[in-house]
Amino acid sequence: MKVIFLKDVKGKGKKGEIKNVADGYAHNFLLKNNLAIEANQATISKLDGQKKKEQKEADQERQEAEQLKETLEGLTIELTAKSGVDGRLFGSITTKQVATTLEKKHGIKLDKRKMELDDAIRALGYTNIPVKLHQDVTATLRVHVTEEA
Repeated sequence: MKVIFLKDVKGKGKKGEIKNVADGYAHNFLLKNNLAIEANQATISKLDGQKKKEQKEADQERQEAEQLKETLEGLTIELTAKSGVDGRLFGSITTKQVATTLEKKHGIKLDKRKMELDDAIRALGYTNIPVKLHQDVTATLRVHVTEEA
């Protein structure tokens, strides 16, 4: 019997796959537990429509990430902090502070966890922070730390 898997089934198939399985296995386990539905013309065309819709949404998401990348790469975030004689900060600048400043001054809400900063900023000057906006799109955000008066 041909079935369309609704969920991943270990050793049998992944969600969205169409496979041929034993009739008893399909009736007694897969269909009963809502892990699969019987594959016929209607369900196959419904699956195709669903896949097209998901692809369209993924393309839209990527396009929005590309637009945000262009915006972010044109910005420089200005932050001030107290520092010592040699330009080292008392404390540090974290991704949370960068995200908060970005939202307040530019109106762009960005999750601090998307910023891939290995360690907090501990010195004055310019720092480039990679920001993962999408699995394929990474922007570089420029942060300028100046001494607080």
